[in-house]
Amino acid sequence: MGCCQSSFLKPSSLHDKTTSDDLSLRRGKGTKRINRHRHHRNNNNEAKGWHFSNVPDFSEFSLQDLRDATNNFNNNAVVSVFSDQEANIVYQGYLQTNKDVRLIAVKKFSKSTWPDPKQFAAEAKAIGKMRHMRLVNLIGYCCDGDERLLVSEYMPNDTLNKHLFHWEKQPMEWAMRLRVALYVAEALEYCRQSGHKLYHDLNTCRVLFDENGSPRLSCFGWMKYSKDGKNFSTNLAYTPPEYLRSGTLTSESVVFSFGTFLLDLLSGKHVPPSHAVDTVQKQNLLVLIDSHLEGNYPEEDAAILFDLATKCLHNNPKDRPEIKDIVSVLGTLQHKPDVPSYTMLGVSKLENPETERSNSLIYDACQRMDLEALHQILEAMDYKDDEVTLELSFQQWSQQIKDVWNTRQQGDLAFRNKLFESAIEKYTQFIETGIMISPTVHARRSMCHLLCDQPDAALRDAMQAQCVYPEWPTSFYLQAVALAKLNMLEDSATMLKEASILEDKR
Repeated sequence: MGCCQSSFLKPSSLHDKTTSDDLSLRRGKGTKRINRHRHHRNNNNEAKGWHFSNVPDFSEFSLQDLRDATNNFNNNAVVSVFSDQEANIVYQGYLQTNKDVRLIAVKKFSKSTWPDPKQFAAEAKAIGKMRHMRLVNLIGYCCDGDERLLVSEYMPNDTLNKHLFHWEKQPMEWAMRLRVALYVAEALEYCRQSGHKLYHDLNTCRVLFDENGSPRLSCFGWMKYSKDGKNFSTNLAYTPPEYLRSGTLTSESVVFSFGTFLLDLLSGKHVPPSHAVDTVQKQNLLVLIDSHLEGNYPEEDAAILFDLATKCLHNNPKDRPEIKDIVSVLGTLQHKPDVPSYTMLGVSKLENPETERSNSLIYDACQRMDLEALHQILEAMDYKDDEVTLELSFQQWSQQIKDVWNTRQQGDLAFRNKLFESAIEKYTQFIETGIMISPTVHARRSMCHLLCDQPDAALRDAMQAQCVYPEWPTSFYLQAVALAKLNMLEDSATMLKEASILEDKR
């Protein structure tokens, strides 16, 4: 299987075993069955296949449930990291019951932010009572030992942050921006009526798109980052002035954050943090509006949205409009009401989710030829899979082996800092000593060659990684990318399929 079979010999000292820490989530048939969580299902909602917005009852999960669902919180299961804090990591997972498989998102909090498990559980249960089509609904929580976790629906079409700021094909059209604004306002109004007036860190990362391409507001924003709620982790563009003064949030603070959110939709960029209000007051509409729209918007509607943002950003909280009034204004601005969200967003609707194959992050990165994402994945994987090849005797731990180890570390530092030519040099020194055999080093050097536009060398390294570890999906994925770079598209597609099969086996 793969390019390497006829080219290299497998070192006789290596053996074919897989590690217990798989590189990515299991897909479909490989998902472990979860049946331990305390959960009373609504029989009217049960159906065979994948589910997204068919929301189950709120549940308490055990830590083992969520370990199984996320492949032991594997790095390749991470779908978003909002900061360097552990508490801001969200994982994708799969829950499998007798009749269906459900995609989920799992967010970790640290014990230090919520030392009292009863307090965390009470907060989660209160949020878990809310159910609305404009929300990414919370479906469970876990307080097990030191772990504090929330479980929500999984949204398969990425965040507003990506579609608004990091689009690949075309900018988000005006009508879709207005729909996003209205749906988020409706979500906030529903929650206000439900007694949840404070939303923490409203920003473009908090809006996700479901299987129909419709925008939804993440339920995680109602969960404080600490028991006292005095934590506002996003950048200052979203920080209300009263929070900067007193360290506390009010319902009017949410309106301020919504105003900065409207500015993002208008401008297609982040307004400078400390100058949000000044930007609105001093810059005219043509300067602020997203130039990528190329004038494809009604100027009158843009002026109304601009004025609404200005009112939301008023320095005096009492002078800001209420959410229900914001909903009324946005409701009058809607265009293309009969056009589905997925059409305006430029994504495919998941007509039959049970037939859709959910791929790993590395598969998706290779299929998109996203070298930056692939680099991040390889860095996150570290050297876990070298356990199958690292067989050093005690006698080998001499000064020489220490020097070789340091060389590899220097290569890793250059790899992390995207100094790819330097990384190639250090990894080559490591390999040429012949003292240690590492498929990960070959994989990383292959990645460096790809990023230096050297697909031939990248292919050779990926093939060598396969020889060292014949059943390693990563080496096949890298070969697929290198082959595509060499315009060997049919071979690349075959290799990508083989890599996916190997992942399923693991």
